[in-house]
Amino acid sequence: MNTIKKMIYVMFAIVVISCQDDDQTFGEITAPANLTVTATVANVSDDNPYGDGSGMVTFSASADNATGYKYLFGDNSTMMSTGNAEHVFAQPGVNSYVVTVITSGAGGSQTTATTEVTVFSAFDDPATKQLLTGGASKTWYVAAALPAHLGVGPVGTGTPDYYAAAPFEKEGEGCFYNDAITFSLNAANNIVFNYDNQGASFFNVDFLSVGGGGGDADQCLGYDVSGDKFVNLAPATNSVYAEGATTGTQIIIADGGFMSYYIGTGTYEVVEIQDDYMMLRAIPGSNPDLAWYLKFTTDPAGGGGGGNSGGNMLTSEFEDLAWSDEFDGDSLDTSIWNYEIGNNNGWGNQELQYYTDTNAEVSDGTLKITATKEATNGFDYSSARINTKDNYEFKYGRVDVRAKLPEGGGTWPAIWMLGGNYTEVGWPATGEVDIMEYKGNEPDIVHGTLHYPDHSGGNGDTSSTTIENASGEFHTYTVEWTAEHILFAIDGEIFKEFTNSPAVPFNHTFFMILNVAMGGTFGGAVDPAFQQSAMEVDYVRVYQ
Repeated sequence: MNTIKKMIYVMFAIVVISCQDDDQTFGEITAPANLTVTATVANVSDDNPYGDGSGMVTFSASADNATGYKYLFGDNSTMMSTGNAEHVFAQPGVNSYVVTVITSGAGGSQTTATTEVTVFSAFDDPATKQLLTGGASKTWYVAAALPAHLGVGPVGTGTPDYYAAAPFEKEGEGCFYNDAITFSLNAANNIVFNYDNQGASFFNVDFLSVGGGGGDADQCLGYDVSGDKFVNLAPATNSVYAEGATTGTQIIIADGGFMSYYIGTGTYEVVEIQDDYMMLRAIPGSNPDLAWYLKFTTDPAGGGGGGNSGGNMLTSEFEDLAWSDEFDGDSLDTSIWNYEIGNNNGWGNQELQYYTDTNAEVSDGTLKITATKEATNGFDYSSARINTKDNYEFKYGRVDVRAKLPEGGGTWPAIWMLGGNYTEVGWPATGEVDIMEYKGNEPDIVHGTLHYPDHSGGNGDTSSTTIENASGEFHTYTVEWTAEHILFAIDGEIFKEFTNSPAVPFNHTFFMILNVAMGGTFGGAVDPAFQQSAMEVDYVRVYQ
């Protein structure tokens, strides 16, 4: 790779401010010396003397006795650094920028150097600029009413696979949902960022010291965010999304600006943006293996729209009914469903029930899987587990299961899928998709989980959402599964997203499983008063 490099050696100046009191003394003042700055424009060639259009320039600064460096890039952007920096210049065309580096030394002394870089940027995204600012000024709020308005996942996926906040989950924090962030255009058509945090911002635990706090949990801290800051739009770096699944644009906020949740960065990929909804992805300064997700809305109450990026209603890719069981007869169709009998050593989860072929019945238009407190083959509870293995297996599609869940502490109903090659490769290599799991001990929460190598057992790739009256009313539990993604939804509202790829075992045929377990590592303690309760299933439908 050819490069353009510039190195500048500069003289320095020290300014000492005198004190009125003769008995006051200064600490030793040691100014940084021999400051050098190197600028490298990426992918320079004979045909592209100012780079390939990415606008990327890498900087390296060093000085004797330096304690820190600050870059002023000449495009309204700044960065604090230990010496090295990367910056994307986004102004379309070939432009020159005077870049200033300020290095600090002991006693408050500073040394300054400047260099000029000329770089070509082919980037232009007027649509994102228009939607972000409304063409003049637009105010955004944390989308508190949407699932996954704050989330985190591995940097290699495009989804918050480790954690996704339920609607209004952070209300008790006292500051997160009070923020108002305004993007506007100034007279020069530059984007200006203003953050009104009403005196406190929500800090990630790794950065509490920045806000003057401490402890082992995220918290609200008083933090000065006053003043307007400039914003650049640039091509997204570190993106993991396929073309068309993201805007391809990132927001870069100058002078330490950030979007409501402090994670040590002011750079955010705009995954999706609409008139009233925006989803951002950012990699924190403390851990490059993580990616954080934030959703914003123009609704001060925390609502908002959005496409299939989550926290919104599912628009399905699949409309043709491929198979269903409506449970309209008077017995279970055993040409489709297999009974699994026994306890199988607690099914690997220390479960307390013994599965029979009598605890599942079809009547009055529904399937009822009933867990009962009764002595059965040496166990204290009986229940049923049925599957479609070898009878109906499928690859990709949308699964809808309309069900009413059992009640009582210790009940553990599940609607799930297992890889058709389970007997050949074992678990978790085969892959597992838990469309719905529920604990009677936590009656307001439903979980959606994926199990695969390195994400098995208690390390499953899981998300949860709140639900009302899961045991008293029917709800529709959905998974939409393609080669690109797996979406989980309840009553059509997405609460979990997962990026599918050839690297995970979700690209072969799977079969369906329905069961009600008791106790175990997930279900927890069984209520001593529990006697009997059922999961009632109205239908199972697969669309392709």
